[in-house]
Amino acid sequence: MRKDHWSSTVHFHLLCRFLFAFSVLSSVSLIFWSQSSASCNGEAALNPEKRNESFHLLAFPSTLNQLSFSAKPPRRLLKVALFVKRWPHRNLAGGLERHALTLHLALARRGHEIHVFTTKSNATFPRHNDAALSFHQTPPSPAGYLNQALAWEQFQTENATGRPFDVIHSESVGLLHGRARNISNLAASWHGIAYETIHSDVVQDLLRGPDEPRRPTITERLSKVIEEVKFFPHYAHHVATSDHVGDVLKRIYMIPEERVHIIVNGVDESIYRPDQKMGEEFRRKVGVPDRARLVIGLAGRLVKDKGHPLMFEALKQVFGEEERFQRDVFVLVAGDGPWGNRYKELGRNIIVLGPLEQSELAKFYNSLDVYLNPTLRAQGLDHTFIEAMLSGVAIAGTRFASITGSLIVGSNVGYTFLPTVESLKESLYKIMKDGKQVLSKKGEVARSRALHLFTATKMAAAYERLFQCISKEPAVKDNIDYCRYPLPWDSGKLK
Repeated sequence: MRKDHWSSTVHFHLLCRFLFAFSVLSSVSLIFWSQSSASCNGEAALNPEKRNESFHLLAFPSTLNQLSFSAKPPRRLLKVALFVKRWPHRNLAGGLERHALTLHLALARRGHEIHVFTTKSNATFPRHNDAALSFHQTPPSPAGYLNQALAWEQFQTENATGRPFDVIHSESVGLLHGRARNISNLAASWHGIAYETIHSDVVQDLLRGPDEPRRPTITERLSKVIEEVKFFPHYAHHVATSDHVGDVLKRIYMIPEERVHIIVNGVDESIYRPDQKMGEEFRRKVGVPDRARLVIGLAGRLVKDKGHPLMFEALKQVFGEEERFQRDVFVLVAGDGPWGNRYKELGRNIIVLGPLEQSELAKFYNSLDVYLNPTLRAQGLDHTFIEAMLSGVAIAGTRFASITGSLIVGSNVGYTFLPTVESLKESLYKIMKDGKQVLSKKGEVARSRALHLFTATKMAAAYERLFQCISKEPAVKDNIDYCRYPLPWDSGKLK
């Protein structure tokens, strides 16, 4: 019995070491691949509109957001079916639901007909007079998910009524792979895949307390990765919401490159923008004194896997070690969760605001010198980073591949740290040493990058062209091939 236990423990540790090494090598290979690609292909690869010839959209290896699609109303309007587990309600939405709302509201405002198949909610969905959004609600399944049979029945009814759907869009597994099989005009957007979470599991196990039991997740996660590798090919097209996920889908999940498309997340640039006066008023409103040397912001769900125990301990130690930090630095915490009350224990320098509406969030970001996200989840592309960047705020985040590969691509944008208390403390001390002037310059660079890649307008334009390319109608219509870039009316028009 003891021998079996010892053998199992050894095998588990070997497995952990292998997974950690594999995760590191994967991240390193991605960085090497990205740098090699940039240096070998040169400026033309990074700025496709400077090429001297057009190319097929589905063959483009990088993020479609960087292409200059036309901002004018589209010449070809689509009827789009969206399958999503939940439709967002005010400030209670997660990243996937917020993505669904931002994207499809933007597409509807551009004239496309959007039909949303989702679970029934007690809340009333808001009406948008300037957007054609139709909702088809069904009671949730016993497990709380979208009822696939009922939703599919509604879809078939609508599809047979008048004009059939041009494109089907599944937010993650909103439409399960069994029904998605053999549908050529379907695209699934992935906001987090099982392979990414292995890195998170390793990190969280390393941070586990001596009396805290190990969660039996590693073996389960490997099984889930294998299952995803098996069923992902059933979806005709895949949209990766970060550069890292795009690389993993191609290399690890072995999806053919022409079926993997990178469109990074975007947020509404008309809401999240620099406004110094608004920020100053918000500081005074929440009680930040004029003598404050720096204001650091945290936002989102205040739970363990978002890194808040790590953040709490780092702040506790820094406040105890450095008198100037305790005297001059204030931390604003926006969000809901058990760690909100814990943060209050650190004293008057920590101001816990609770969950904020979107308009208040915009003021919150403008009140900051730096936005910090200590997440332990290596999944997707967090919207809060993008909101801060568009607001002209420097950012700091955990050194996960999705963050360093798409968001904090250099020290001129912000700061990265390992998921350890010591590394996080080093970043906090560096932020204090750099001060407002350096942080302001990083914020300008961050906003410039966000305007180039992470706006709702850029995201919607990229999805629109992809949908036009893969739609049920022929890609070539009226002698226009929607799968080619650039088209005559694109901003990246070839001379």
